[in-house]
Amino acid sequence: MDRSNGITLLKATRTQDADGIWRETLTGRDVFARVESVTRAEFFDGGRNGLNPEFVVKMFLYDYEGEALLRFEGKTYAIYRTYHGKNDTIELYVQREGGANGKQ
Repeated sequence: MDRSNGITLLKATRTQDADGIWRETLTGRDVFARVESVTRAEFFDGGRNGLNPEFVVKMFLYDYEGEALLRFEGKTYAIYRTYHGKNDTIELYVQREGGANGKQ
């Protein structure tokens, strides 16, 4: 499988500062993957369920650690569904962060 696209998997961690305020920070890990368009069925089914599917990322299963976000070409996306594929691969289905209305 061609894995020539670089993506950054993002994990959010919450910490409490000295004033007792909870802060969320994102930490990223760069991995290689293949980025493809979602199928028509995925696009329309997702739209019916309030999602806005953008694309699917195919990568090695062991590179994924349950992250909820990823960054690709300077934009942040939410991972709304995963699928364990053949030969130790995983598919991450993503939408723009903020959901169907496209808020950042």
